[in-house]
Amino acid sequence: MLKRLTGGVCLLCGLAAGIAGASEAVRKNFQAKFPQVTVESVTRTPVAGIYEVYAGGQIIYTDENVKYLFLDTTLVDVDAKVNLTRERMQRLSAIKFDALPLDLAFRKVVGNGKRKLGYFADPNCPYCKRFEQQELSKVTDVTVYIFLYPILSPDSVAKAKAVWCSKDRVKTWDDWMLRGVAPTGSGNCSTPVEKILAYGRKMNITGTPTLIFADGQRVPGMIPAAQLEQLLANAGGK
Repeated sequence: MLKRLTGGVCLLCGLAAGIAGASEAVRKNFQAKFPQVTVESVTRTPVAGIYEVYAGGQIIYTDENVKYLFLDTTLVDVDAKVNLTRERMQRLSAIKFDALPLDLAFRKVVGNGKRKLGYFADPNCPYCKRFEQQELSKVTDVTVYIFLYPILSPDSVAKAKAVWCSKDRVKTWDDWMLRGVAPTGSGNCSTPVEKILAYGRKMNITGTPTLIFADGQRVPGMIPAAQLEQLLANAGGK
């Protein structure tokens, strides 16, 4: 019995080493063909001979020799009815909430504020305005950390700085995003806008709105209030 168990363990160790070796081969082949791209991880998929490469904030599928690439592809487990690509992206793109540069954000507390939400927003983003007016406004008991992320135009930068330099950032922000009253401040104080932009580029935050939940899950784009409430509930107060 002991010999069989030992043999089984050795076999598992051998399989693990083989998988790791194949993944490393994919990494080397990918980097050799695309030296300008930094590969963050390589993982074997459930499909024989196909590997997941996570690079540049996106998932790419390829073979071991990196002869073929599957771009903008979604891998679905038909029997389990699971979108494997979406699940993997949620894990790979997660940002630990406590690792966010919270000192660069301003806070909006709704209700008791016990739940937490990181929110990257451009003041000229129409989806951010719709999200706040139609969805976020329906949620309570949350502290929203608003990161001014002006990526759409120079006017976005000017508005972001005007918001930050105002006496009441939350009111100025709400006046603009909810009521269309533009900020009138000069925006000539010291602001964290450039640091937030640098952080966003580093973390591959490419659009607004982008939401970060207490459990680290990152959700790009506008989502309905019901989904927002569910994600906040699932994330808890970590």
